[in-house]
Amino acid sequence: MQPESPRSANPSSSLLGHDSRHSAHSGSDWDGNSPYSHSSSARASDASIVGSKFHLSPDPHEWGSTLYKDTKEPDDELHNPTRRDNGVSHNIFTFRGLMNLGCLFILVMGLVTLFAGFPLISFLTTPAQTNQGGFNLGGINATGQVPEMNNWALIDKDTPKSAYTKISLEDGSKMQLVFSDEFNKDGRTFWPGDDPFWEAHDMHYWGTNNLEWYSPEAITTSGGNLVISLLEYQIHELDYMGGFMSTWNKLCFQGGYIEASIVLPGEATVAGLWPAFWTLGNLGRAGYGASLDGMWPYSYDSCDVGTLSNQTLNGGPEAALTTGEKGNNYALSYLPGQRLSRCTCDGESHPGPKHKDGSYVGRAVPELDVIEAQVTGDPRFGHVSLTCQIAPFNSEYKWDDRPEHYTLHMGDSVHLNDYRGGALQQSVSALALTNPECYERGGGCYSEYAVEYKPGFDEGYVHWVSDGKQAWSLRGAGLGADAATNISARPIPMEPMYLILNLGMSYNFGAVDLPLLVFPMHMYVDYVRVYQRPGEVKVSCDPPDFPTAAYINTYPEAYSNPNLTTWVDDYGQANPKNRLIDQCK
Repeated sequence: MQPESPRSANPSSSLLGHDSRHSAHSGSDWDGNSPYSHSSSARASDASIVGSKFHLSPDPHEWGSTLYKDTKEPDDELHNPTRRDNGVSHNIFTFRGLMNLGCLFILVMGLVTLFAGFPLISFLTTPAQTNQGGFNLGGINATGQVPEMNNWALIDKDTPKSAYTKISLEDGSKMQLVFSDEFNKDGRTFWPGDDPFWEAHDMHYWGTNNLEWYSPEAITTSGGNLVISLLEYQIHELDYMGGFMSTWNKLCFQGGYIEASIVLPGEATVAGLWPAFWTLGNLGRAGYGASLDGMWPYSYDSCDVGTLSNQTLNGGPEAALTTGEKGNNYALSYLPGQRLSRCTCDGESHPGPKHKDGSYVGRAVPELDVIEAQVTGDPRFGHVSLTCQIAPFNSEYKWDDRPEHYTLHMGDSVHLNDYRGGALQQSVSALALTNPECYERGGGCYSEYAVEYKPGFDEGYVHWVSDGKQAWSLRGAGLGADAATNISARPIPMEPMYLILNLGMSYNFGAVDLPLLVFPMHMYVDYVRVYQRPGEVKVSCDPPDFPTAAYINTYPEAYSNPNLTTWVDDYGQANPKNRLIDQCK
């Protein structure tokens, strides 16, 4: 079947919805090339149809809607809200307005306080740290640290009130407690950073050829005591481990009454142990050779031959060459000279301060021993040496021991030490018998050991206490000038002094009865307390009259590396020029 011709197609309606009859085409108007071609008459007919269907009157009212602008319609409120009454008040001081303002004020003040007020308040109310220490409620050590732990103030809260004062052995006046540690909290440790005042060594004390390695592991607290142990234990190629701790650069004193209650280790009839409670000037750190070289055990503030190596100048004086020990070829001193002397040339490295004449104050590292315990003799017996170590030296190491310069207080239980020194130190010392019951293996009672001292020259003094009794006294005049060696007076230590407690062994100190020693050994310390006169409290390691901090910070390796044994050769530093032998600028 052939398809219908487009001319005969009869759709039901057109695209405009017209009847097919209205869209029929005459044969003459058809263009065979396009089935959609229309004649002009057809187009006119279509327009007429559209016009009749969508015809609107020119009058909008006849359209079926009211279109005047004054006529309201249902949705007018959505598009044309009623204008506010111009007579309405705009007063913000209504309840709602005040609430809004209050909220804004609180918000602004909160932001200002947080970002401006809080930092300002913190700055103004936080007390500045000081290196002058703190007492009673303080707890600040000499480096400015403030302990966060409880009961670590300068005065231990466990110290009984009855121990808050001490009667001076010098004049009977009342002294006040400025530091105490009762060691009542068990399990304390003393590694670096553990304690604001005490720090244990981790090193070999090579300077005295000790047999043990000092380790913080050997020190703790137990049963209300500080416990320092000496063990037969292999460590760092040594066969023994002991304990050594100090308050170096954390807590120091210039004068006062320093005491400890101690049970000595071992027993009073077996030799070999070296327990000690002593003090040292803060410019030298015990065991750190470079810091001590040319510093220990000087206590000197004069510019003369006493500041020089071997205490000699231009081949003299003769006493410096002939009054020493035979084993040292009779040389009096092997010391390298006082590194920081009063002779130091202006502008050289020196911690200061200066005298009114412009010369530097002589600085050094004196040593004042409360006790060094020892067992000697045949048969064996125990005693403690009560000593002030000094330099430069008297001829033959004989200090001025005239009766007015010292006093022995314990009868036959104390006597001046026959050992007066050697090429490295002069020893001003007495020996006091110990209570044999106050040893670890002798009964375990406690003995009080103490020293009261006043820094200075003729006005200075030292009183030693052994087993709770005054043992002997030294007057500053006993360390006066010595014409034979051409040296001047040496003062009772004026430097800020720190505390040391240790337990070790060394043949340098005496015989060691190794087969008879029963390990482990323990030194027990019930407490350490320090008293000073009211109005004369000095507990800083960096006081204005004897500063130390800047110098220590200038040469930190000398105070942190124990393997540096000397100042010049090992540490590589130059000694300051001495105007007696060097050309000052």
